[in-house]
Amino acid sequence: MANLTRTDAQARAALVDVTAYTVDLDLSGGDRGSQTTFGSTVTIGFGCREPGASTFLDLAAEQVHEITLNGRSLDPAAVSDSRVTLPDLRDRNEVTVRATMAYSNDGQGLHRALDPSDGRYYVYGHLFLDAAPRVFGCFDQPDLKAPYTLTVTAPQGWTVLGNGVATRSGETRWDLATTHPLATYFVTVCAGPYASVTDHHDGIPLGIHARASLATQLREQAPQMLEVTRAAFDYYHRLFGIRYPFGAYHQVFVPEFNAGAMENPGCVTFRDSYIFRGAATEDEVLARSNTIAHEMAHMWFGDLVTMQWWDDLWLNESFAEYMAHRTLVAATDFQAAWVDSAMYRKTWGYAAERTPSTHPVAGSPAPDADTALQNFDGISYAKGAAVLRQLIAHIGDDAFVTGISAYLREHAFGNAGLSDFLTAMETASGEDLGPWAGGWLRTAGLDTIGAVVGEGRLDLTRTPPAEHPADRPHTLDVAGWSGGTRTLYAEAQLAQDAATLPVVPSGPVRLLIPNASDLTWARVRLDAASVAALPEELPAVPEPVQRAVVWVALADALAVAELDPQHLLRVFETAWPVEEEPSVLGKVAWLVGSRLLGVVLRPEDRPDARRRVAGAARQRLDAAAPGSSQSVTAARLLAQTTDDTDLLTRWAEGVDRPLALVDDVDFRWTVLRALALLDAVDEATIAAAEEQDRSLQGKLGALAARAARPTEAAKEWAWDQLTGDHGRSNYELNALAGAFWAGGDPDLLRPYVDRFHEEVPALSGRIGQDALARVASLAYPGAIAEPATDEATTARLDRGGLSPAVRRALVDQQSLLREVLASRAAYPPVTG
Repeated sequence: MANLTRTDAQARAALVDVTAYTVDLDLSGGDRGSQTTFGSTVTIGFGCREPGASTFLDLAAEQVHEITLNGRSLDPAAVSDSRVTLPDLRDRNEVTVRATMAYSNDGQGLHRALDPSDGRYYVYGHLFLDAAPRVFGCFDQPDLKAPYTLTVTAPQGWTVLGNGVATRSGETRWDLATTHPLATYFVTVCAGPYASVTDHHDGIPLGIHARASLATQLREQAPQMLEVTRAAFDYYHRLFGIRYPFGAYHQVFVPEFNAGAMENPGCVTFRDSYIFRGAATEDEVLARSNTIAHEMAHMWFGDLVTMQWWDDLWLNESFAEYMAHRTLVAATDFQAAWVDSAMYRKTWGYAAERTPSTHPVAGSPAPDADTALQNFDGISYAKGAAVLRQLIAHIGDDAFVTGISAYLREHAFGNAGLSDFLTAMETASGEDLGPWAGGWLRTAGLDTIGAVVGEGRLDLTRTPPAEHPADRPHTLDVAGWSGGTRTLYAEAQLAQDAATLPVVPSGPVRLLIPNASDLTWARVRLDAASVAALPEELPAVPEPVQRAVVWVALADALAVAELDPQHLLRVFETAWPVEEEPSVLGKVAWLVGSRLLGVVLRPEDRPDARRRVAGAARQRLDAAAPGSSQSVTAARLLAQTTDDTDLLTRWAEGVDRPLALVDDVDFRWTVLRALALLDAVDEATIAAAEEQDRSLQGKLGALAARAARPTEAAKEWAWDQLTGDHGRSNYELNALAGAFWAGGDPDLLRPYVDRFHEEVPALSGRIGQDALARVASLAYPGAIAEPATDEATTARLDRGGLSPAVRRALVDQQSLLREVLASRAAYPPVTG
């Protein structure tokens, strides 16, 4: 499909204005396994500012049956590179395209998935970022918004949902109400035998939907999700002073979804793993609630007002990210939302800042759609949200809210850019934000903040990165601790590279934490004495957000080879077994269990480290209240790290499991994968478990377990399933790629390093770029942390010919690989 450039988009937007879409989709064969296509007919009304000129329509069809422009036929065979030339335009025009389109299995376009639990099919539209032409002919760019009127023919017994309220006009016919103007990538249709829970709030019809096989869990969990939905609506209505404008509000949990969720107006789609089949920790419920609040914020930021072009995608994502955390704290019981942000979101963003592909929050180079897709990352989300907190510290919350309301009202149902946002903020605050925006929004990079206690003073330092120098003023605080008592606290405005505050501690300061409340976006460098004292001091710090800041600082120091991995283990052994905050507990478990044990440590140092981590996990499990969130996280980490195959076998058989996991079928797959990594489970056992769990999750669990087995035959089979043409879905490819490199003898895996660099990029011809970006990242051979892997990646990058998605994945994963190599060079092996 042609890659839309910004130049082409600007030229088309200057020429045409789109007034209406009428779309008819025929999904009538969607419930049959043999059906791979659907019918699509679209009629588009649009004006032309230069009569007689030509433009193009985007269309990626299996077969084009008919194209008519202003009553005259165009040759369907004239479609070239997914574009239809529309010649000799009038001042008012109408084009109709009738075509056959292909269902996808890569999460883009109109995705169709089979639920093996009951043999039922489900369809949903995910048109982000450039997949709309795979569903209907369109002018596919964010600044050509128009109203949509859809009709859908679906199999009998199916439910149809979309952006407009859907009503049945016959046994198989559905009419969707005409929408307000939408960008093409916001249009969706969800169709299938969905289970539903409905409600109303403040005049807004609400619906939550999921696969029929998840109906029991949906009914159990819907009240909590609806509670968050109602609270978020009330908060946004009060804050913005603008009512939700898109009619009904449906939240549809769909299978095999590439992202966490998508903000389609009136019909938000979520990955259906958010409907928990088994135990859910408190941070997992918080993450789902945060996603609900995030997507709702998009109804204003992104949907009501849409960015002009993809270089301003932060106007969507940064605002929704910030608003979600703010809303959870202000309007719900999730008071730890900012702790969760520090642990899960900011670590993601800080990692993105360390890569060669780092970019500014706003105005990132986006010359074309494929390039723009790569910038939906931790910078656009987490850094953007942190920058907004700094903006509020700079101009005040009242000015911020006033500016936001004015911005939304002025550009409602239209498009806007960075200059529009800054104008609104400057008008509300009376301040010139040019210098502030230059440092925080238009310049990439991550400052490093340090602090040292002197005689009656606190010395602060700000070190901008040499490659991205900028003047970024920071509003932050600093806290000092000794034995669980806070002996120092200071608030600071750090506008220069150094500042000294007159501070007299009330006692000894054994642990000094810059940016203690996580108010700014900066790398925190702990002083040497604090790092040394962490095994004793960190467990005693009573403030969860400050413990989170320390752990994030440790993760960063590990990544840049400024922290001995063995010291991180020592801190983990003392602090993690007594940690109570679910978000800290969960993210640190991943840091140590997956990153440290799985990649950073040398293979010869892992057995002892696994024993120590498993011991800490057992200690935390024994101390946790039965059935608690903490017990679930501890049991999962213990299953991942223990070498006790007898324990794992009992857990796989459902014997002696912790209380919350007694009937948890997903935990069984966690255990079976652990046994597979230890070469302690055979194919017959995996197949029997898959037969007992005939679900999408069961299928994925079985694939991962098979791919994890450390045998030549298992690896060859898994690699063939990953790279061969077997019709695997996006989730199946992720499961295979995610398990392939885990564990195992490096000699067994090393031959696949070169195969990765040849065979995974070749998948570009079979799956979409959004899905391929994830597959390439998961399949990258970072587990073989050797110079030869680095050299192989460099050679492949130098050869060129890579899609933007694959190139970005290789660049970022190579950066992580180099972090591991640097860490190993800096710290000698413990054994041998």
